[in-house]
Amino acid sequence: MDNSNMGDGSKKKAHVEKIKKAFKDKNWNEIKSADSWVIFKVMSEFVEGFEKLAKIGPCVSIFGSARTQPEHKYYKMAEEISAKLVRHGYGVITGGGPGIMEAGNKGAHSEKGKSVGLNIDLPFEQNNNIYIDQDKLINFDYFFVRKVMFVRYSQGFIVMPGGFGTLDEMFEALTLIQTHKIEKFPIVMVGKDYWGGLVDWLKNVLLKEKNISEADLDLFHVVETEEEAVDVIDDFYNQFKLSPNF
Repeated sequence: MDNSNMGDGSKKKAHVEKIKKAFKDKNWNEIKSADSWVIFKVMSEFVEGFEKLAKIGPCVSIFGSARTQPEHKYYKMAEEISAKLVRHGYGVITGGGPGIMEAGNKGAHSEKGKSVGLNIDLPFEQNNNIYIDQDKLINFDYFFVRKVMFVRYSQGFIVMPGGFGTLDEMFEALTLIQTHKIEKFPIVMVGKDYWGGLVDWLKNVLLKEKNISEADLDLFHVVETEEEAVDVIDDFYNQFKLSPNF
């Protein structure tokens, strides 16, 4: 349901109806009909993602806020990081929307590199940007399918400042690496002032309570400049004597 043109009263009513619907008992035919459609929709999104991304080559995902404006320093940094990654032989994957995502695709596009957009259909703020290669634009309804594509086809992750969505994507990657579900690809958080409080909390609360280990703090890097961000990616693969044509 698109709530963008609804008044506050109508939105509240629709919200209440959704909650009531979640508690409603359903018969088997209703369950089978609704869930069968969801299963096929999820399958179609996986198939499209696998088909379009299987041959994109080495890429780095750039996460960050959709709300960051082009004049903001983090937008400019994301654009430059993306351009540098392309010059170093990588393609770029973003969430396909505005803000930091647009900056990432713009930087890749400016260097004629692979510019991938994994767009998510939302009732607000998310439309795909114009800097994505048209054969590498995929639209998703389901966040979990989209996140699978990010981690399956990325050789590294650049995390620019962002909100809940950015945190969700970053901790998804961290969790999968921590639990050895994917390889230990580099995760680079850009902006020491922005991420410093979170890192302090990880050290002073999670580590102190023994909910993470000391080694888990080595799963990410916090950097300040565009050069440092790209250097972390390069250094990681240089230790294996790999270049982006791997």
